[in-house]
Amino acid sequence: MKVFSLGTSQPCPSLKSLSKKVGSMLCRGSSASKYKRLDAKLEKKMVEAKRGSSGYQNFKSINSIILKFPQFREGLKNIGSVFEQYDEDSNGTIDREELKKCLQKLQLHLTEEEVEDLFHSCDIDGSEGIQFNEFIVLLCLIYLLKEPSSNHTTSRLGSPQLEATFDTIIEVFMFLDKNGNGKLNKKDMVKALNETSPWEKSPSHITKSRFKEMDWDKNGKVSFREFLFAFISWVGIDMDEDMPLTET
Repeated sequence: MKVFSLGTSQPCPSLKSLSKKVGSMLCRGSSASKYKRLDAKLEKKMVEAKRGSSGYQNFKSINSIILKFPQFREGLKNIGSVFEQYDEDSNGTIDREELKKCLQKLQLHLTEEEVEDLFHSCDIDGSEGIQFNEFIVLLCLIYLLKEPSSNHTTSRLGSPQLEATFDTIIEVFMFLDKNGNGKLNKKDMVKALNETSPWEKSPSHITKSRFKEMDWDKNGKVSFREFLFAFISWVGIDMDEDMPLTET
């Protein structure tokens, strides 16, 4: 099991490849506008979540987050059975039509524009198909954007365990988002990495390396979507990793 440590200066190979692909995608005007539109919605949701938390945090330090990496990994890998179910042609990706069927089955009612924004924003390699790691991000974004049902006994994704994993990932982002504005900056990362032991500060090159891996467009800010791709790689789910198949 590969688990990436936030406290090392060693770059994550999959994230380096990911950043290059995203960089080329951001050069496309239409894709960039869809990124901005979706990220603005996510930013608003994260601000609301931060305010709703009333200052309570499950995580007190980066170390407390790292200790949960194995649980994060197992929780996210369980999405493999869902991915396999909707990858009808078993080609390792979910295309638009398969995604629409997936959303319909999960009773997630999104507009055509919302589906397109999510598809383009998560199809980071421009393959016109959603791979496993992209599917994890897509589901988490839908979970965050979808309003809770008035019937509190009904879960948003039909899986309380998966939703609990997503809730915890959202809490990690809120821990890093020190100023509560729905996006991360380098100052947030420095403060988070050094919060527990100020007398043992992380070297600046490590902090910069971690932030650079998230800040794809190099604008000095990290959206929740950018954070998600980096985070799932940190916990050990690489972008080139084969989708876990269920036993037959």
